[in-house]
Amino acid sequence: MSANNKIKNEVRIDKWLWAVRLFKTRSIAIEACKKGRITIKGVTIKPSRMIKAGDVIEVRRAPVTYSFEVLALAENRMGAKLVPDFMKDITPASQLEILEMSRVSGFVDRARGTGRPTKKDRRDLEQFTDDYSYFDDWDLDGEN
Repeated sequence: MSANNKIKNEVRIDKWLWAVRLFKTRSIAIEACKKGRITIKGVTIKPSRMIKAGDVIEVRRAPVTYSFEVLALAENRMGAKLVPDFMKDITPASQLEILEMSRVSGFVDRARGTGRPTKKDRRDLEQFTDDYSYFDDWDLDGEN
């Protein structure tokens, strides 16, 4: 049996998170571990932590903490259709409700990074607020 075909009982968490497509790159998965966003049983873990089938991994992405059960191990990135064979989403309903509420409520503040309104935005707003020509046909003062 060659080294590539060996069945592994454990794999690094950063490799597994990347392989099951939870993170776009291993670098991002490593950074999430270092920032304490990845936990197992409530304990923050390092990117080099070895995981095995049956472990429950919690991934915090504001405002929700997702929970995933490791069904199988993988070191190589896979197609999206294969992901359900390797992990099971066991996120509690309470966390999913928080996510739904944040979607429904929308953004209270202006979206981050959009900056100040442009000149075009200002002109459009002025045209909208100053254009009362459509009221000319109405008798607003009660005079005939």
